[in-house]
Amino acid sequence: MDYDQARIEDAVLALLAVFSFDEGRVWKGFDFDVMDSLHSQGFISDPKSKSKSVWLTPEGIERGREIAERLFGSSPVDTV
Repeated sequence: MDYDQARIEDAVLALLAVFSFDEGRVWKGFDFDVMDSLHSQGFISDPKSKSKSVWLTPEGIERGREIAERLFGSSPVDTV
């Protein structure tokens, strides 16, 4: 699957804006409430471990890819 880089960048910028404070300051880490929610839904491993990363569960990979295709997929150009 090819993704539209500009749409991905727009989504990241939108998320940064949503989690900004002090009129534009943004922490580089993810919001733990969101991560906790994804964990409780069974999409990722526990974000409160000492590890600096989380694992996507098989369900998380499937749902994440479906969402990425819907949001960021680049449609093939018709050559008719």
